[in-house]
Amino acid sequence: MPFLLEIRVRPNSSHNKVGGSTGEPARLLVSVQAPAVDGKANAAVVKQLADAFDLRARDFTIVFGELGRDKRIVVNTTSPEQEKTLQAKLEELMGEPKLF
Repeated sequence: MPFLLEIRVRPNSSHNKVGGSTGEPARLLVSVQAPAVDGKANAAVVKQLADAFDLRARDFTIVFGELGRDKRIVVNTTSPEQEKTLQAKLEELMGEPKLF
C-alpha cells in the first residue's frame, strides 16, 4: 500500500533535519547538508526520511521532482496500521505550517 509524501528540500543546509512545513498545500521540510549535485541531495533526503520514519531507505521512491526542491515521494507500506502510523508521524513532524 503506497503512502504519498509531499516535501520541500533545502540542500546545502548547515545541518540535516526533517521537520516543519511550508507552502500551500503544506509540505514537509527536509534540510540536508548535501549539495544538489549528481543526486547527492536526493540520496541524503531519502536517508533522512528513512531515519525520521524508522523505515528502510529502499521503502522510499522519488516519483516526481527529482531535479527540483518540491518532491513527491512514495513510501511502500505493508499494512493499513503502518499507514496510520506514518500519517501520525508526518503530522508530528510537520507541526504548524509556515507560509513563505
